[in-house]
Amino acid sequence: MNNDSSSRIAAALSDWISGAAPGSRLPSTRALVAEHKVSPVTVQKALQLLTARGLVESRPGSGTFVRSVRTARPADYGWQTAALRSPKAPRHGLPTTLRDTANATIAFHSGYPDSELLPVRAVRAALARASRSDAALARPPAAGLPELRSWFAQELRAATPASITPPTPSDVLVLPGSQSGLSAIFRALAGSGQPVLMESPTYWGAILAATQAGATIIPVPTGADGPDTEALARAFEETGARLFYAQPNYANPTGAQWDAECRERVLEIVRAHGAFLVEDDWAHDFGINTSPAPVAAQDDSGHVVYLRSLTKSVSPSIRVAAVIARGPARERILADQGAESMYVSGLLQAAALDVVTQPAWQTHLRGLRHQLQSRRDLLLSSLRQHAPYAHIDHVPKGGLNLWARLPDGTDVEQLARDCEANGVVIAAGNEWFPAEPVGPFIRLNYAGPNPSAFPEGARILGGMLEDQVREGAVTA
Repeated sequence: MNNDSSSRIAAALSDWISGAAPGSRLPSTRALVAEHKVSPVTVQKALQLLTARGLVESRPGSGTFVRSVRTARPADYGWQTAALRSPKAPRHGLPTTLRDTANATIAFHSGYPDSELLPVRAVRAALARASRSDAALARPPAAGLPELRSWFAQELRAATPASITPPTPSDVLVLPGSQSGLSAIFRALAGSGQPVLMESPTYWGAILAATQAGATIIPVPTGADGPDTEALARAFEETGARLFYAQPNYANPTGAQWDAECRERVLEIVRAHGAFLVEDDWAHDFGINTSPAPVAAQDDSGHVVYLRSLTKSVSPSIRVAAVIARGPARERILADQGAESMYVSGLLQAAALDVVTQPAWQTHLRGLRHQLQSRRDLLLSSLRQHAPYAHIDHVPKGGLNLWARLPDGTDVEQLARDCEANGVVIAAGNEWFPAEPVGPFIRLNYAGPNPSAFPEGARILGGMLEDQVREGAVTA
């Protein structure tokens, strides 16, 4: 009888537990005795049954509680296989540049500058002021705050020759980061099934955005001075593409900067084919030995769609960028962006505008130029001393990265795993190629934390490379 009664009580409590939140306290033994009209011993047996099933836990002096972590059968999501069908685009894991690492790790993989390279005090002050203003509560215009749009337009206007009509604030759309802008541009101006030309190698985020938009990526070889313009013209003719994505200033990952002749020739080709150049000026604030020269400053007929970000130079937490586009292209991008995010946080826009309009901003950029040069040169010298097999063909004149060619036959993925096991995280170069990599490469960021560890990181990298050479799989 007692066993039957304890089972009955356990069943009743199981039903109660199924609807209770983890950590909920069960009724007391006295309450259960009164409710079920049984002895305390019978109640204790019921609670023991529930404990054995992993449903409850006893806390001496406090009572019995629903377990915070319950033992449950694995969920069956098989029905989603039929509902979702095959993905429209290949699946990609988390890019190396977005990975978090322990503080002790030597991080050569990051895509963002260390906080030491950011205007920290200016950002904190700007956020505090913005939080006390109407921007913290009001909905901003869909195209962005007028003052911030004017600032973006004026910056490009300053680089525009007198013979070219400069952009106006009405040509500017403020975006929640340049990655969002790329997605909107590829969807609005290319679309599913359409060819998009891209430098190869190029920014992994652009590859991902175009792929997710359903576009067909056509790689165009590029080097230290820019893309192969003959190959570019041929790709336009053969594919009928109407969009070419490129980074004319301090390209990610190579650090390349187009010279004046390349800028003129690319613009000539784009115009001849009635196409768009999507100019990603992500590293505008990271010049070292040169200053950026936007191609958009040479165009007033709407062929160049110019993308300018403040996220990396102001703060990763202030995801504010802008696209400058003219004509119907602007309206299509605005419509697409409105469907995705409606508008950018007014508080973040106000903070970004505050930072870049302070007199200290230009002072910060001048100091940043020297800091980046010091870090770049330290990493270069460390690699030459400790990792001679990591060959740097081109010393970038700006940006945040070195692009290193490794010996033929290098297993880049294994190299990355070996380095990480020894406390160094690198980014394998495969992620930056729209098609098959043309060789083994790695990208090394010199703007990450703790530059004093660069020599040690280069020593570990060099040692891992030498191990592969000794094993005979690599042609040194």
